[in-house]
Amino acid sequence: MTITLQTFNLADAERTLCEQALRTEGTLVGAAMRLGITRHSLKRRILKHDISWPIPRTGPAVALFHAAATQSTPLGAPHTAPRTSAPTVLAPSAPSQNQ
Repeated sequence: MTITLQTFNLADAERTLCEQALRTEGTLVGAAMRLGITRHSLKRRILKHDISWPIPRTGPAVALFHAAATQSTPLGAPHTAPRTSAPTVLAPSAPSQNQ
């Protein structure tokens, strides 16, 4: 893979390499391996260069997913059944009088 740099600015080159690796590999781990750095180092560079990751996905399948996810649905029954009687409290037992 060949990348053409517009300037000899190191920060721009680092940003370009990170973006290209992320696009090529599709995952942080894969991009970090391609760059020869740790996943944590790549995360720091993403923050440093304000790289948008993950890249927002577009297309008809994504639009359908978002439409289905945003439809309002009525809330179902609570997960726990309501208590029908008061809880039973047991009194401590008296010490036995064995003689």
